[in-house]
Parts: sequence; structure tokens; C-alpha cells
Amino acid sequence: MKILLLHDYSTATGGAELQMLSLRQGLRDRGHQVRLLASRAQMVKSPLLSDYTCFGTTSKLQVLSQVVNPSAYLTLQRALYNFQPDVVHVRMFMWQLSPLILPLLRDVPCLYQTAVYKAICPLGTKVLPNGRSCKFVAGVVCWRSGCLTAQSWLPLMLQRQLWQRWRHVFDRVVALSHGMKAKLEAEGISPVEVVHNGVPERPMRPALQGPPTAVFAGRLVPEKGVEVLLRAFAQVLPQVPQARLLIAGQGSEANFLQTLAAELGVSNSVNWLGHLPFAEMERHFEAAWVQVVPSQWEEPFGNVSTEAMMRGTAVIASAVGGQPEIVQDGVTGFLVPPGDVDALANPLLRLLWDRPLAEQMGQSGRQRALKHFSETQRTHRFIDIYQQIRADYPTCSRSLDALA
Repeated sequence: MKILLLHDYSTATGGAELQMLSLRQGLRDRGHQVRLLASRAQMVKSPLLSDYTCFGTTSKLQVLSQVVNPSAYLTLQRALYNFQPDVVHVRMFMWQLSPLILPLLRDVPCLYQTAVYKAICPLGTKVLPNGRSCKFVAGVVCWRSGCLTAQSWLPLMLQRQLWQRWRHVFDRVVALSHGMKAKLEAEGISPVEVVHNGVPERPMRPALQGPPTAVFAGRLVPEKGVEVLLRAFAQVLPQVPQARLLIAGQGSEANFLQTLAAELGVSNSVNWLGHLPFAEMERHFEAAWVQVVPSQWEEPFGNVSTEAMMRGTAVIASAVGGQPEIVQDGVTGFLVPPGDVDALANPLLRLLWDRPLAEQMGQSGRQRALKHFSETQRTHRFIDIYQQIRADYPTCSRSLDALA
């Protein structure tokens, strides 16, 4: 098959981008012709890895270009005509590429794999400024609740109208988890299929040794819950004084969190690694007894959990979003209520105190990751979906000829 992938970004820096790049490679390894169309925008400065590139920006102009991006429209038009794909697979497209691309896909077999809640929330999070889950339908409430400024509300409502007008061009909508599927279908996006993200297969990490080590990987922002982790670790440290905490990531809360660590008296036991390439981060995490994912919002999936499990590391995660579909409570780790310091401290103490338990849960997690969350599983699942939607377009090439 000839498959065209569309995504807002093409740098190997974010989880969604890494998923698209690994899918492209996995499809190519199986003999398919695959190309990626993305914008030139960079969240983190890094080489662009797309086959087709259009305009993109992270400047103040983004509030306009994410609504109407003529460059994305013209680039997609050329790609459809020159490449003649059998299937178009769209992932993130409403931060850079804009809904303006959708009319071009009316007569082309295509699917939308939504990695965030952008289809039902202008911010993509479904979280209110106070950290609570949003139960409202997008509209004027987005401005009244403080989610959007007066300047951003109008263009993002226009973007929503364009999306609503043209979203039916997609033959399939794919979510990352059943929790995400439920949220989308509750707001009229249906039917929705579920395909979990895939994680690269890798060798099992070495047998655990001291010191007992907990790790975190992610952006240092409020919704990731690092403050809760630090407070829980401060409760554990007096009982396991040799324990260590490694934190990989960067973000707006970095200074606040480092100050908090000092106030809690745990600074000497916390190592701030900053943003690391994936391979380097994995080397640092080889000795981890437990990986903590204390998210405060309903993340659609949770790549860090499956990466930890594939490594053979036990996971403690907030019981929100896609995490309950990943972590088997009491088997591969523990699920805890979000924002509850005491509830997090208890299993953290258990795993940092009990190396055999950490070993056992880590090995169980690895077996679960190999069976359910490998890149191979994900790639085969998408190939099946591509073949299904192609069957409804026996003569789809006729519409591509009209793009000349």
C-alpha cells in the first residue's frame, strides 16, 4: 500500500511525533510505501524528519495558522496528486496544519487518530484551569472558565466550526484508549475504534540493585503531578534514607519544583536530569525500581508507563485516563487516586522497601507490554484498518486525478 501520514510536527522529540515516526518505519519495514507530511514548526529545536513540509510556527501567529493554513492545503494537494496514496492517516493536525486540509480528503480513504482531545476541546486537554476535568461542551464556557483568552477564543471557535463542518470526511476515528473513546463518543464523535500506542521492544533491564530508585519522565507542568510525587517521596525518605528520585524533563514548573524539593528536605536525594533523548533517558532509568506517573489529568494513553513496563520496571500511576488500561493494579504496579500524596506514598514505600516485589511487578509488566503494547501489535492493527477502509473505495484514484 501507499500510505500518507499527516501530523503537525516531525521532530523526534514528543511522544506523538515518535509514534508517527516509528509507525512510518514499521510500515516501510513491511514493504509499504509511506510518506509523512508535517509543518516546519518545532516545539524543541531538532531536525525535521517529514517527507513533505509546509508552513508552521510556534509564534503568536499560530493562533491564526492553526485555523487557516493555506501552505498546508497546497502541500497536501501536491502530495495527494504526486504520491497517489491508497490511504491517508491523520493524527495531530489542529495545532499547525489546520482543518483547511479536510475538504481535500473527501474522496480519499482516510482515518483520524486523535492523540489528544482537540476534537472536543480547543486546548486538547478537557481540563479546567483549576485542574478539574471539564464536563462542558466547548463554546462560550471556554472563555468564561478562563481556558481561553478573549483574543484566542474567536479564532479557536472558528477552528471548531470548520472541524465540525468537515470532520465527516474521515472513514474511521481511532482513539488511544477506551477511556478516551468514551469521552469522544459522549460528545458525538462516533463510532470510535481503539488502537493503543506501541512501544519499541528492548532487552530486559539488569537485575535490580541498590540504591532503591524511583524515576519520573515528562514535562514539568502542573498537570503531570510532580509536586505530588515530591511530597510523597518526602514521606518515604525517612523510612528508606538511601532512596533516590530521578526526574527527567523540563517545563514551566522547574524552578518551583526544585525550590519545593529544598523546602521538603529531599534535594540531596533528587537528581534533575532535564530533557534527555529517549535512549539516554533509558540508560539512566535502567536501575529504576519503580517509575511514577502521577498525572493530574486524564491523559489519553501514557507512553511512559508502557516504556517502563517494556524495560521491566514496576509502575505507580494515577488511576485516570488510559492508565487503568495499562497498569494492572497489584500485578504490574499500583493505581492511585490523582493528587493524593498519602495514597502515592504508600505503594512508593512498598516498592522502594521490597526489592523482590519490585522485581516481580517489573517482570509481569514486561510480559504485559510485549503482549499488548508493542510497536508490532500497533502496526499490524493499523494495516488491518487501512485494508478495511480501502475496501470502500475501489476507484478512489479518480478523485486524486481531479487534484491536478
